[in-house]
Amino acid sequence: MHTALLTLAAFLAAFAFLLLAGVVYQAAGTRHDRRHFPPPGRLIRWGERSMHICTTGGGTPAVVFESGMGASSLSWAEIQPDVAQFTRAVSYDRAGHGWSDPSREPRTAQHVARELHELLDRAGVPGPYVLVGHSFGGYVNMAFAHLYPGELAGMVLVDAIHHAEWESPTPEQRKMIEDGLRYARIAAWLTRLGFVRLCLALALRGSSGLARAGANAFGPGAALAVERIAGEVRKLPPRSLPIVRALWSQPKNFLTLGRYLAALPVSARQAARLTSLGDLPLVVLSADHRVSPYTDWQRDMAQLSSRGRQLAGTDCGHWLHLDRPELVVRTIREVVAAARIASSEEAQGHGETAER
Repeated sequence: MHTALLTLAAFLAAFAFLLLAGVVYQAAGTRHDRRHFPPPGRLIRWGERSMHICTTGGGTPAVVFESGMGASSLSWAEIQPDVAQFTRAVSYDRAGHGWSDPSREPRTAQHVARELHELLDRAGVPGPYVLVGHSFGGYVNMAFAHLYPGELAGMVLVDAIHHAEWESPTPEQRKMIEDGLRYARIAAWLTRLGFVRLCLALALRGSSGLARAGANAFGPGAALAVERIAGEVRKLPPRSLPIVRALWSQPKNFLTLGRYLAALPVSARQAARLTSLGDLPLVVLSADHRVSPYTDWQRDMAQLSSRGRQLAGTDCGHWLHLDRPELVVRTIREVVAAARIASSEEAQGHGETAER
Protein backbone atom coordinates (compact mmCIF):
# COMPACT_ATOMS: atom_id res chain seq x y z
CA MET A 1 0.00 0.00 0.00
CA HIS A 2 2.81 2.39 0.96
CA THR A 3 4.60 1.74 -2.38
CA ALA A 4 1.40 2.27 -4.32
CA LEU A 5 0.81 5.62 -2.60
CA LEU A 6 4.37 6.72 -3.36
CA THR A 7 3.93 5.74 -7.01
CA LEU A 8 0.66 7.67 -7.22
CA ALA A 9 2.22 10.70 -5.54
CA ALA A 10 5.15 10.60 -7.96
CA PHE A 11 2.79 10.36 -10.91
CA LEU A 12 0.68 13.30 -9.70
CA ALA A 13 3.81 15.36 -9.06
CA ALA A 14 5.12 14.63 -12.54
CA PHE A 15 1.73 15.43 -14.06
CA ALA A 16 1.53 18.72 -12.13
CA PHE A 17 5.06 19.58 -13.28
CA LEU A 18 4.15 18.95 -16.91
CA LEU A 19 1.05 21.12 -16.59
CA LEU A 20 3.05 23.92 -15.00
CA ALA A 21 5.77 23.61 -17.62
CA GLY A 22 3.12 23.81 -20.36
CA VAL A 23 1.57 26.95 -18.86
CA VAL A 24 5.01 28.60 -18.57
CA TYR A 25 5.88 27.55 -22.14
CA GLN A 26 2.60 29.04 -23.41
CA ALA A 27 3.12 32.31 -21.55
CA ALA A 28 6.70 32.69 -22.80
CA GLY A 29 5.64 31.88 -26.35
CA THR A 30 2.81 34.42 -26.22
CA ARG A 31 5.23 37.16 -25.13
CA HIS A 32 7.60 36.16 -27.94
CA ASP A 33 4.81 36.29 -30.53
CA ARG A 34 3.67 39.75 -29.47
CA ARG A 35 7.19 41.10 -29.92
CA HIS A 36 8.00 39.38 -33.22
CA PHE A 37 4.61 39.33 -34.98
CA PRO A 38 2.93 42.73 -34.59
CA PRO A 39 -0.20 43.41 -36.64
CA PRO A 40 0.68 44.41 -40.23
CA GLY A 41 -2.15 46.95 -40.29
CA ARG A 42 -3.87 49.17 -37.74
CA LEU A 43 -5.75 48.33 -34.58
CA ILE A 44 -8.99 50.32 -34.48
CA ARG A 45 -10.43 50.52 -30.99
CA TRP A 46 -14.02 51.12 -30.00
CA GLY A 47 -15.68 50.15 -26.77
CA GLU A 48 -13.66 47.54 -24.91
CA ARG A 49 -11.96 45.92 -27.88
CA SER A 50 -9.76 46.48 -30.90
CA MET A 51 -10.09 45.19 -34.46
CA HIS A 52 -7.30 44.79 -36.97
CA ILE A 53 -7.56 46.26 -40.47
CA CYS A 54 -4.89 46.38 -43.17
CA THR A 55 -5.35 48.94 -45.96
CA THR A 56 -3.03 49.17 -48.96
CA GLY A 57 -3.08 50.88 -52.34
CA GLY A 58 -5.43 53.67 -53.37
CA GLY A 59 -8.43 54.39 -55.55
CA THR A 60 -12.10 53.52 -55.68
CA PRO A 61 -14.03 51.38 -55.30
CA ALA A 62 -12.21 49.80 -52.35
CA VAL A 63 -11.94 46.01 -52.43
CA VAL A 64 -12.75 44.44 -49.05
CA PHE A 65 -11.68 40.86 -48.41
CA GLU A 66 -13.76 38.55 -46.21
CA SER A 67 -12.03 35.37 -45.07
CA GLY A 68 -13.43 31.88 -44.62
CA MET A 69 -14.44 30.51 -41.24
CA GLY A 70 -11.50 30.38 -38.84
CA ALA A 71 -9.19 32.17 -41.27
CA SER A 72 -7.52 35.54 -40.80
CA SER A 73 -6.40 38.38 -43.04
CA LEU A 74 -3.28 36.31 -43.78
CA SER A 75 -5.30 34.13 -46.15
CA TRP A 76 -5.22 37.05 -48.62
CA ALA A 77 -1.44 37.56 -48.41
CA GLU A 78 -0.93 36.44 -52.02
CA ILE A 79 -3.86 38.49 -53.35
CA GLN A 80 -3.88 41.86 -51.60
CA PRO A 81 -0.55 43.26 -52.91
CA ASP A 82 -1.61 42.64 -56.52
CA VAL A 83 -5.05 44.17 -56.02
CA ALA A 84 -3.43 47.20 -54.34
CA GLN A 85 -1.75 47.92 -57.67
CA PHE A 86 -5.05 49.08 -59.19
CA THR A 87 -7.29 50.13 -56.27
CA ARG A 88 -7.49 50.32 -52.49
CA ALA A 89 -7.34 46.83 -50.97
CA VAL A 90 -8.62 46.10 -47.47
CA SER A 91 -8.23 42.95 -45.41
CA TYR A 92 -9.21 42.61 -41.77
CA ASP A 93 -9.62 40.10 -38.96
CA ARG A 94 -13.09 39.30 -37.71
CA ALA A 95 -13.53 39.66 -33.97
CA GLY A 96 -11.77 36.82 -32.15
CA HIS A 97 -9.42 35.89 -35.01
CA GLY A 98 -6.02 37.13 -36.10
CA TRP A 99 -5.07 40.30 -34.23
CA SER A 100 -8.67 41.30 -33.39
CA ASP A 101 -10.12 41.00 -29.91
CA PRO A 102 -13.09 38.67 -29.28
CA SER A 103 -16.63 40.05 -29.26
CA ARG A 104 -19.46 39.25 -26.89
CA GLU A 105 -21.99 39.65 -29.71
CA PRO A 106 -23.31 36.53 -31.50
CA ARG A 107 -21.03 35.35 -34.32
CA THR A 108 -23.65 35.51 -37.01
CA ALA A 109 -23.14 36.85 -40.52
CA GLN A 110 -25.35 39.84 -39.77
CA HIS A 111 -23.43 40.86 -36.65
CA VAL A 112 -20.14 40.44 -38.50
CA ALA A 113 -21.41 42.60 -41.37
CA ARG A 114 -22.38 45.36 -38.94
CA GLU A 115 -18.98 45.18 -37.26
CA LEU A 116 -17.27 45.38 -40.65
CA HIS A 117 -19.35 48.42 -41.61
CA GLU A 118 -18.40 50.14 -38.35
CA LEU A 119 -14.74 49.20 -38.80
CA LEU A 120 -14.59 50.61 -42.34
CA ASP A 121 -16.21 53.83 -41.17
CA ARG A 122 -13.81 54.25 -38.25
CA ALA A 123 -10.82 53.42 -40.46
CA GLY A 124 -11.84 56.08 -42.97
CA VAL A 125 -12.50 53.72 -45.88
CA PRO A 126 -15.50 55.11 -47.78
CA GLY A 127 -17.82 53.08 -49.95
CA PRO A 128 -19.09 51.84 -52.22
CA TYR A 129 -17.17 48.57 -51.90
CA VAL A 130 -16.37 45.53 -53.98
CA LEU A 131 -16.74 42.67 -51.51
CA VAL A 132 -14.62 39.55 -52.02
CA GLY A 133 -15.65 36.63 -49.83
CA HIS A 134 -14.29 33.11 -49.48
CA SER A 135 -16.41 30.24 -48.15
CA PHE A 136 -18.25 31.52 -45.02
CA GLY A 137 -17.19 35.00 -46.11
CA GLY A 138 -19.91 34.74 -48.75
CA TYR A 139 -22.54 34.72 -45.99
CA VAL A 140 -21.03 37.91 -44.55
CA ASN A 141 -20.95 39.54 -48.00
CA MET A 142 -24.62 38.75 -48.57
CA ALA A 143 -25.62 40.00 -45.12
CA PHE A 144 -23.66 43.22 -45.78
CA ALA A 145 -25.33 43.68 -49.17
CA HIS A 146 -28.76 43.16 -47.57
CA LEU A 147 -28.07 45.65 -44.76
CA TYR A 148 -26.25 48.30 -46.81
CA PRO A 149 -27.36 47.94 -50.45
CA GLY A 150 -26.33 51.49 -51.35
CA GLU A 151 -22.73 50.85 -50.32
CA LEU A 152 -22.04 47.98 -52.68
CA ALA A 153 -20.28 48.37 -56.04
CA GLY A 154 -19.74 44.71 -56.88
CA MET A 155 -19.03 41.29 -55.46
CA VAL A 156 -16.72 38.33 -56.01
CA LEU A 157 -17.60 35.04 -54.30
CA VAL A 158 -14.68 32.62 -53.99
CA ASP A 159 -16.09 29.10 -53.64
CA ALA A 160 -18.63 30.57 -51.23
CA ILE A 161 -21.11 28.37 -49.41
CA HIS A 162 -24.78 28.63 -50.42
CA HIS A 163 -27.43 29.36 -47.81
CA ALA A 164 -29.22 26.10 -48.68
CA GLU A 165 -26.25 24.13 -47.38
CA TRP A 166 -26.77 25.10 -43.74
CA GLU A 167 -30.09 26.94 -43.22
CA SER A 168 -31.91 23.66 -42.38
CA PRO A 169 -29.15 21.36 -41.09
CA THR A 170 -29.59 17.60 -41.27
CA PRO A 171 -29.01 15.42 -38.18
CA GLU A 172 -25.52 14.66 -39.53
CA GLN A 173 -24.77 18.37 -39.90
CA ARG A 174 -26.05 19.09 -36.39
CA LYS A 175 -23.72 16.41 -35.08
CA MET A 176 -20.86 18.02 -37.01
CA ILE A 177 -21.61 21.32 -35.27
CA GLU A 178 -21.83 19.66 -31.85
CA ASP A 179 -18.56 17.79 -32.41
CA GLY A 180 -16.91 20.97 -33.65
CA LEU A 181 -18.00 22.85 -30.53
CA ARG A 182 -16.61 20.11 -28.29
CA TYR A 183 -13.30 19.98 -30.17
CA ALA A 184 -13.02 23.77 -30.05
CA ARG A 185 -13.42 23.86 -26.26
CA ILE A 186 -10.90 21.06 -25.76
CA ALA A 187 -8.44 22.71 -28.16
CA ALA A 188 -8.74 25.99 -26.25
CA TRP A 189 -7.73 24.23 -23.01
CA LEU A 190 -4.87 22.42 -24.75
CA THR A 191 -3.73 25.79 -26.08
CA ARG A 192 -3.61 27.25 -22.57
CA LEU A 193 -1.40 24.32 -21.55
CA GLY A 194 1.02 24.89 -24.43
CA PHE A 195 0.20 21.61 -26.20
CA VAL A 196 -1.14 23.22 -29.39
CA ARG A 197 1.85 25.58 -29.53
CA LEU A 198 4.23 22.63 -29.24
CA CYS A 199 2.42 20.65 -31.95
CA LEU A 200 2.47 23.60 -34.33
CA ALA A 201 6.12 24.36 -33.64
CA LEU A 202 7.08 20.74 -34.36
CA ALA A 203 4.92 20.68 -37.49
CA LEU A 204 6.71 23.77 -38.84
CA ARG A 205 9.99 21.88 -38.43
CA GLY A 206 8.63 18.96 -40.42
CA SER A 207 7.67 16.72 -37.48
CA SER A 208 3.89 16.37 -37.42
CA GLY A 209 3.68 13.10 -35.49
CA LEU A 210 2.55 14.66 -32.20
CA ALA A 211 -0.08 16.82 -33.91
CA ARG A 212 -1.38 13.81 -35.84
CA ALA A 213 -1.55 11.71 -32.69
CA GLY A 214 -3.43 14.49 -30.88
CA ALA A 215 -5.96 14.80 -33.72
CA ASN A 216 -6.42 11.02 -33.89
CA ALA A 217 -7.41 11.05 -30.23
CA PHE A 218 -10.63 12.82 -31.27
CA GLY A 219 -11.45 10.30 -33.96
CA PRO A 220 -10.78 9.84 -37.68
CA GLY A 221 -13.10 12.70 -38.64
CA ALA A 222 -11.13 15.22 -36.59
CA ALA A 223 -7.83 13.87 -37.90
CA LEU A 224 -8.97 14.22 -41.52
CA ALA A 225 -10.23 17.77 -40.90
CA VAL A 226 -6.95 18.82 -39.29
CA GLU A 227 -4.92 17.30 -42.11
CA ARG A 228 -7.09 18.99 -44.74
CA ILE A 229 -6.76 22.40 -43.07
CA ALA A 230 -3.01 21.92 -42.60
CA GLY A 231 -2.68 21.10 -46.29
CA GLU A 232 -4.38 24.36 -47.24
CA VAL A 233 -2.37 26.42 -44.74
CA ARG A 234 0.87 25.08 -46.22
CA LYS A 235 -0.07 26.83 -49.47
CA LEU A 236 0.44 30.20 -47.80
CA PRO A 237 3.74 32.05 -48.40
CA PRO A 238 6.48 30.54 -46.19
CA ARG A 239 6.92 33.87 -44.39
CA SER A 240 3.31 33.64 -43.19
CA LEU A 241 3.55 30.20 -41.60
CA PRO A 242 5.26 31.26 -38.33
CA ILE A 243 2.61 33.97 -37.96
CA VAL A 244 -0.19 31.44 -38.51
CA ARG A 245 1.40 29.27 -35.83
CA ALA A 246 1.48 32.25 -33.46
CA LEU A 247 -2.14 33.18 -34.10
CA TRP A 248 -3.43 29.62 -33.68
CA SER A 249 -1.51 29.28 -30.41
CA GLN A 250 -4.11 31.55 -28.81
CA PRO A 251 -7.20 30.06 -27.11
CA LYS A 252 -9.44 32.84 -28.46
CA ASN A 253 -9.23 31.46 -32.01
CA PHE A 254 -10.67 28.08 -31.06
CA LEU A 255 -13.35 29.53 -28.78
CA THR A 256 -14.40 32.00 -31.48
CA LEU A 257 -14.43 29.28 -34.14
CA GLY A 258 -16.83 27.29 -31.96
CA ARG A 259 -19.17 30.27 -31.73
CA TYR A 260 -19.16 30.70 -35.52
CA LEU A 261 -20.00 27.02 -35.92
CA ALA A 262 -22.87 27.25 -33.43
CA ALA A 263 -24.36 30.20 -35.33
CA LEU A 264 -23.89 28.71 -38.80
CA PRO A 265 -27.59 27.87 -39.46
CA VAL A 266 -28.60 31.39 -38.36
CA SER A 267 -25.96 32.92 -40.62
CA ALA A 268 -27.25 30.85 -43.54
CA ARG A 269 -30.79 32.12 -43.01
CA GLN A 270 -29.52 35.70 -42.80
CA ALA A 271 -27.61 35.27 -46.08
CA ALA A 272 -30.80 33.97 -47.70
CA ARG A 273 -32.46 37.35 -47.11
CA LEU A 274 -30.48 38.75 -50.03
CA THR A 275 -32.61 37.91 -53.04
CA SER A 276 -31.20 40.31 -55.64
CA LEU A 277 -28.17 42.46 -56.37
CA GLY A 278 -29.90 44.18 -59.25
CA ASP A 279 -27.42 44.73 -62.06
CA LEU A 280 -24.28 45.00 -59.92
CA PRO A 281 -21.13 43.28 -61.24
CA LEU A 282 -20.96 39.79 -59.70
CA VAL A 283 -18.65 36.85 -60.36
CA VAL A 284 -18.92 33.49 -58.61
CA LEU A 285 -15.61 31.60 -58.70
CA SER A 286 -16.07 27.89 -58.05
CA ALA A 287 -13.58 25.13 -57.32
CA ASP A 288 -13.48 22.27 -59.82
CA HIS A 289 -13.98 19.61 -57.14
CA ARG A 290 -17.64 20.47 -56.73
CA VAL A 291 -20.44 18.01 -57.59
CA SER A 292 -24.23 18.29 -57.49
CA PRO A 293 -25.94 19.90 -55.62
CA TYR A 294 -22.96 22.21 -54.99
CA THR A 295 -22.58 23.01 -58.70
CA ASP A 296 -26.26 23.99 -58.87
CA TRP A 297 -25.89 26.20 -55.80
CA GLN A 298 -22.88 27.97 -57.29
CA ARG A 299 -24.86 28.75 -60.45
CA ASP A 300 -27.77 29.90 -58.30
CA MET A 301 -25.62 32.50 -56.53
CA ALA A 302 -24.51 33.92 -59.89
CA GLN A 303 -28.17 34.63 -60.65
CA LEU A 304 -28.39 37.16 -57.81
CA SER A 305 -27.43 39.81 -60.38
CA SER A 306 -28.56 40.29 -63.96
CA ARG A 307 -24.85 40.77 -64.70
CA GLY A 308 -23.75 37.80 -62.62
CA ARG A 309 -21.65 34.99 -64.03
CA GLN A 310 -19.97 31.86 -62.74
CA LEU A 311 -16.43 30.76 -63.50
CA ALA A 312 -15.06 27.35 -62.54
CA GLY A 313 -11.36 27.28 -61.74
CA THR A 314 -9.25 24.34 -62.86
CA ASP A 315 -6.85 22.34 -60.69
CA CYS A 316 -8.04 24.02 -57.53
CA GLY A 317 -9.71 23.09 -54.27
CA HIS A 318 -11.90 24.99 -51.81
CA TRP A 319 -9.14 27.53 -51.04
CA LEU A 320 -9.21 28.66 -54.63
CA HIS A 321 -7.43 31.94 -53.87
CA LEU A 322 -4.39 29.97 -52.71
CA ASP A 323 -4.45 27.53 -55.64
CA ARG A 324 -5.20 30.09 -58.36
CA PRO A 325 -4.35 33.57 -57.01
CA GLU A 326 -3.86 34.96 -60.52
CA LEU A 327 -7.42 33.98 -61.46
CA VAL A 328 -8.84 35.68 -58.38
CA VAL A 329 -6.83 38.87 -58.97
CA ARG A 330 -7.88 39.00 -62.63
CA THR A 331 -11.55 38.54 -61.67
CA ILE A 332 -11.38 41.27 -59.05
CA ARG A 333 -9.78 43.61 -61.59
CA GLU A 334 -12.65 42.95 -64.02
CA VAL A 335 -15.31 43.61 -61.37
CA VAL A 336 -13.58 46.82 -60.24
CA ALA A 337 -13.38 48.00 -63.86
CA ALA A 338 -17.08 47.23 -64.41
CA ALA A 339 -17.97 49.08 -61.19
CA ARG A 340 -15.99 52.12 -62.30
CA ILE A 341 -17.75 52.20 -65.66
CA ALA A 342 -21.15 51.93 -63.96
CA SER A 343 -20.22 54.74 -61.55
CA SER A 344 -19.03 56.96 -64.40
CA GLU A 345 -22.22 56.36 -66.40
CA GLU A 346 -24.34 57.10 -63.34
CA ALA A 347 -22.45 60.36 -62.69
CA GLN A 348 -22.83 61.34 -66.33
CA GLY A 349 -26.54 60.63 -66.18
CA HIS A 350 -26.92 62.83 -63.10
CA GLY A 351 -24.99 65.58 -64.86
CA GLU A 352 -27.27 65.49 -67.90
CA THR A 353 -30.34 65.57 -65.67
CA ALA A 354 -28.97 68.62 -63.82
CA GLU A 355 -28.32 70.43 -67.13
CA ARG A 356 -31.91 69.94 -68.18
